[in-house]
Amino acid sequence: MIDSNTVYLSLGSNLGDKLGMLQEAIYNIDKLVGKIMLVSPVYESAAWGFESDDFFNICLKLNTELTPSRLLKQLMEIETSIGRRRTGETGYAARCIDIDILYYNRMILKSKQLILPHPRLEERRFVLKPLADIAPQFYHPILKKDTRNLLQECKDEIIPKKTNLVLFKNRTELFSQLQFLAIEGNIGAGKTTLAKRIAKDFNAKLILERFADNPFLPKFYEDQGRYAFPLEMSFLADRYQQFIDDTNQLDLFKKFMVSDYDIYKSLIFAKITLQDVEFSLYRKIFDFMYREVKKPDVYVFLYQNTNRLLDNIKKRGRDYEQEISFEYLDKINRGYLDYIKSQPMQNSLIIDVTELDFVESENDYEIVMNQIQQYVMNWSF
Repeated sequence: MIDSNTVYLSLGSNLGDKLGMLQEAIYNIDKLVGKIMLVSPVYESAAWGFESDDFFNICLKLNTELTPSRLLKQLMEIETSIGRRRTGETGYAARCIDIDILYYNRMILKSKQLILPHPRLEERRFVLKPLADIAPQFYHPILKKDTRNLLQECKDEIIPKKTNLVLFKNRTELFSQLQFLAIEGNIGAGKTTLAKRIAKDFNAKLILERFADNPFLPKFYEDQGRYAFPLEMSFLADRYQQFIDDTNQLDLFKKFMVSDYDIYKSLIFAKITLQDVEFSLYRKIFDFMYREVKKPDVYVFLYQNTNRLLDNIKKRGRDYEQEISFEYLDKINRGYLDYIKSQPMQNSLIIDVTELDFVESENDYEIVMNQIQQYVMNWSF
């Protein structure tokens, strides 16, 4: 059986999106290093030992099975992946992310690569203040004093200021701040695939649009003029009933809800497909129903250009979709974008995934999730 080791880390950032850099580092640590147990409050302090912008500083407690040397290597790789570039010069400098090992159990170690406990941690309030919040009684194995005593005796004149900013141990904890996340997009944009992956990765209740059994859909693609109105009315009735059922049934074992559509899409499609007199009637019915349904906390629109959409539709091979025209898809794209512009109070995020393949590429999936993560963090505050 592999032993789990208790580790305390100090993290700091003073370049770019400082809070975002720290949050990304936390997620990478949780994914690649070990389970994060505690995250301290975020402190803001002046640069220590050089002139630069103020830092955001935090401390973490985690359990890991990595050895000290492997832990150090993995943390340096995380720094590099986030954007830190080491020049080889000695001394202090501004950085987008800095991760230091403070304690590894109560190990005392001195090597060319690593010294434990971290040297001079007792001299730095920006380390001791957040550390005292999560490990007030942890004893320094050399100095034989706990964090509170080290903080009381610290002569550092730079006083960190505790902020109201919040960081999360993992994405599941972050997304749990939501009740309802909607993933939207044009036909073939990948919204269902992404919604399924998010539900699986973050323990969310999955709400999928049931459209494959609609008897009017294949007929609509053959004769839009004749079947547009019954198709749109059928979709509206199905979506309304499903939304009422699914969003009102809480699942105590799930963190939040994620869907691959928002009911407002009914109006977007209807405006494109219906004649004016039909749309006027449709709009009255829609407005009545829309007042009753749950609105998403965050609305994500996956944008792909029309040529890419046509390629995706061809690849997935649904017979009744193969005759969808460029013009029709282009109108839908513009309809979604016009809708988002018309709803300035809605928490909408547009992600251009034209050049991304978040199904086959884990890196592309991370690009998409990082954008959603950053938006949800801003929404939370």
